[in-house]
Amino acid sequence: MSAKVSVIMGIYNCAGTLCEAIDSVLAQTFTDWELIMCDDGSTDNTFEIAMQYIEKYPDKFVLLRNGQNMGLNHTLNRCLEKAQGEYIARMDADDISLPERFETEVDYLDTHPEYAIVSTQMVFFDSDGDWGENHTIPEPAKKDFIRHSPVHCHAPCMIRSKAFRSVNGYSEDKRTFRVEDMDLWFRLYAKGYRGRNLEKSLYKMRDDRAAAARRSLGTRLNGAYVLFKGYKLMGFPAYTYGYIVIFVCLQIIKCAIPQSLYIKLRKKRLEINQK
Repeated sequence: MSAKVSVIMGIYNCAGTLCEAIDSVLAQTFTDWELIMCDDGSTDNTFEIAMQYIEKYPDKFVLLRNGQNMGLNHTLNRCLEKAQGEYIARMDADDISLPERFETEVDYLDTHPEYAIVSTQMVFFDSDGDWGENHTIPEPAKKDFIRHSPVHCHAPCMIRSKAFRSVNGYSEDKRTFRVEDMDLWFRLYAKGYRGRNLEKSLYKMRDDRAAAARRSLGTRLNGAYVLFKGYKLMGFPAYTYGYIVIFVCLQIIKCAIPQSLYIKLRKKRLEINQK
């Protein structure tokens, strides 16, 4: 199998959302892609659902399986090992890519060789429908990492394979769990690669109570480690490390308040940012 775009997707206990995610890939206007999935030790029928697509579209899908739960970083690296495409696209198993996502991102990378990364804004949705939209810095510079990490939305990104492999994919250090995207952007930019955020939403991210529950204090504080490591890698001056202290305080507050209040405040903040 050889395709211009290799889509990598970790799947884990997502039987209820996997079909919708995969179907959104099948509905893309750009068709020269392969989808590489790796089941990370699911205990529901996620693997069986994925197998149905393998049987129906054997030339478009690859399915791997971890012997036990290994985490997203390791799982995506397994997908990356199998990827043959010029470009690597991300996709999560509970989200939706809008039909023109791949076509738009491929066209941008084809016509802008100066960028190694392209991503888009995202629409957030839950069982009640769409409830918000994020806004990103169009052309992040190194200085933007100080206060705005991560500078790209991870799930809707597309990256040149050569750049991805030059940094050996995702770090499998446990301290980068759930912040593997922040770590990846630091390492890519430190090597001189740059990215662009398109000012349109081509991806829908499921952000509900289940998603909020996955953001534990431990995984949030992993972000402090990645920031510290990244600041050093970028050579930022000592005074900027104060932002890491602010970051830690904010994460503690987010975990201390009731989940329902956190979700309400998050939605309110996005509403304000859109005005």
